[in-house]
Amino acid sequence: METTNKTIAIPLEGVHSEHCALIVDDALDKTKGILTHKVELNNNQAKIEVDAKQFKLTELTQNIRDLGYDITTVKKSFPVTGMTCASCAISVESILSFEEGVISSAVNYANSTATVEYIPGIAKLENFKKAIQSIGYDLIIEESENQENELEERKEQQFTALKKKTIASALFTLPVFIIGMFFMNMPYANWIMWAFSTPVLFWFGRNFFINAWKQTKHRKANMDTLVALSTGIAYIFSAFNTLFPHFWHDRGLHAHVYFEAATVVITFILLGKLLEERAKGNTASAIKKLIGLQPKTVIRLNNNGDQEEIKISDVNLGDLLLAKPGEKIAVDGSVKNGTSFVDESMISGEPIPVAKNANDKVFAGTINQKGSFQYVAEKIGSDTLLSQIITMVQNAQGSKAPVQKLVDKIAGIFVPIVIGISILTLISWIILGGENGFTQGLLAMVTVLVIACPCALGLATPTAIMVGVGKGAEKGILIKDAESLELAKKIDTVIFDKTGTLTEGKPSVVAALWKEENHHLHGILLSIESKSEHPLAEAVVKHYSGMPIMNVTEFESITGFGVKAKVEDKTYFIGNKRLLEDNNIVTATIFSEFASNQASLGHTLIYFSDAEKTLAVFAIADKIKETSIEAIRQLKELDIEVVMLTGDNESTAASVAKIVGLTEYKAGVLPEDKLTYVKALQSEGKTVAMVGDGINDSAALAQANVSIAMGKGSDIAMDVAHMTIISSDLLKVPQAISLSKQTVKTIKQNLFWAFIYNLIGIPIAAGLLYPINGFLLNPMIAGAAMALSSVSVVSNSLWLKYRG
Repeated sequence: METTNKTIAIPLEGVHSEHCALIVDDALDKTKGILTHKVELNNNQAKIEVDAKQFKLTELTQNIRDLGYDITTVKKSFPVTGMTCASCAISVESILSFEEGVISSAVNYANSTATVEYIPGIAKLENFKKAIQSIGYDLIIEESENQENELEERKEQQFTALKKKTIASALFTLPVFIIGMFFMNMPYANWIMWAFSTPVLFWFGRNFFINAWKQTKHRKANMDTLVALSTGIAYIFSAFNTLFPHFWHDRGLHAHVYFEAATVVITFILLGKLLEERAKGNTASAIKKLIGLQPKTVIRLNNNGDQEEIKISDVNLGDLLLAKPGEKIAVDGSVKNGTSFVDESMISGEPIPVAKNANDKVFAGTINQKGSFQYVAEKIGSDTLLSQIITMVQNAQGSKAPVQKLVDKIAGIFVPIVIGISILTLISWIILGGENGFTQGLLAMVTVLVIACPCALGLATPTAIMVGVGKGAEKGILIKDAESLELAKKIDTVIFDKTGTLTEGKPSVVAALWKEENHHLHGILLSIESKSEHPLAEAVVKHYSGMPIMNVTEFESITGFGVKAKVEDKTYFIGNKRLLEDNNIVTATIFSEFASNQASLGHTLIYFSDAEKTLAVFAIADKIKETSIEAIRQLKELDIEVVMLTGDNESTAASVAKIVGLTEYKAGVLPEDKLTYVKALQSEGKTVAMVGDGINDSAALAQANVSIAMGKGSDIAMDVAHMTIISSDLLKVPQAISLSKQTVKTIKQNLFWAFIYNLIGIPIAAGLLYPINGFLLNPMIAGAAMALSSVSVVSNSLWLKYRG
């Protein structure tokens, strides 16, 4: 008896101790098909012996992840060629999922990509390719520097070839159609039509038959199967009647031929594929625009100041690069010399150019305006913001919305069901159709096979997702996956962090009162505060920058109170009121009144004094973003409850809440409190969106149904979030929700028309109306309807670009 046992080494993540190993052992025990196992801490892997018939890698992965650990995997997208319908995508996905080392696979028919998560040490890309080729498609696993351009060229070549094939097929079909419809009784009519039909089916339409055969060998079926069966049956039946017309004449029947039906169907379907490919290409326009932003060359400055033009791929970290007026920034970096304004609208969605001075950040793909500057390369290649955006958009466009799972199940059984209906149609006609039952039944059978369209079903969801995600990217809203885009429409509660989200996250001096305006005192204040590392000191330094720095001695930081220092042998204090009181410093009534008013507004106060009296008081606040008030108003108009959570004190929180128009807020909230609050709302059945920017928001972001991070916030927040607003403009939050509603609406419209088309079209094609009014659908019209159904679905998705 042949054994199915084999040994596999599973790479682990997060398993650093014997205690961790024991927990993972528990997951291995629970997984069906594992015979023996051992966790090896020295090389972070689990050695397992499995029964290949029972063991499922997906089950093991889930069991380990449920315990808080992980398996080291790679998630990668590969272009797939040769797919013609949703059933093709299901076939490719199914074949990939059974390959050794594969955790999961998802195939997107709309953008012809397969996203595979696999264990690199076990899975082999060559095996993926061979498996896909065996069922008539191809997987491109080879990578190159210009892969995107090469793929675009290949698609263009395929489109050109399809266009030529369609035109040639139409030219050969035209005489067949004219003879079949108007000159059936001319001499040798059947023979002429046969001669013109043969190249249409077996040269211009040969791929339908080749792919159908490959599918059959693997006991699968797709749209090619339907086309090959319908046109092949019509062709063979017509050829038989041309060769042996007396077979029917002897039985008192006319020997009908349907060469025109077979050829017109092939031509219409080729035309439909042509229009579909063009429309599908337009759904990826956002990606094309983003990729087009990447410059090909850049000017590098050598150590001696000489300029040389180099390829982007030759740029190294630390290189000094030159940005001339009108040129695209090549890589992410920081300005070293020069000033300019940079158009960042292609990344942030904001139309106003941003001023750039020394030490300011610049990003690849943005366009330098009139000035010229030098910048140091800090992120290159796939690490640049633009590259990360492109990757995120591609992944999101290739991901599947939850509704797609149901559609995939239907598409997976669609073709076999249609074949069954077509056979049933023929049998019904033979039994009930009288003397012409067989020929009319055969015609109805062909029509059923032709009119059924799995393409419309397969394109309904992914094309809308591609356009929706692309539209978001163009507006500066990065959406991580299709599920988030679909779920955002259900949001009924939005939680905002305060600092860095509703506010700028940069404390600044908003008011100041001096005993006497004195530039010399300004200089003393600046000199002392420039020695401090406190964020509030930074606000003062920024406010009074430009003054000459004086010599500061005996600088002392007093934790929780402020600082003490000497300038020109005179002692000065900068800090809170308590610092002054502890040092018996007198504060005039005018300062007390000013401080009281500013405190009521939620501002933080800083006092500046010499050893005897207060010299000035400063009110410092984190400025509220200009868009916060309008964003909250728009969310309320959408009947969404809005809440603010902040770690700040009650007075500051109350002040900010009042300004932005909020009644619901919580002050003094710790990171774990934010998480608890989100959970509490979810337990009430709320669909919660969390909007934040910092590390302290990451737990709440991870828990929320939809999490939105500010692009100018922390990397951790952006990694956790489902959506990222690059410009940190809060008006993008209601825009994202609105985009979700539009996208889901488009998906529902697409699915409705795709289902209705098939539900109505197939029974009519089978002859449902014939007993009522004698109507029997012509296969040629069915072919045209099938072609147009896919195009209409894609066109409806494209219309999403122009809504709202």
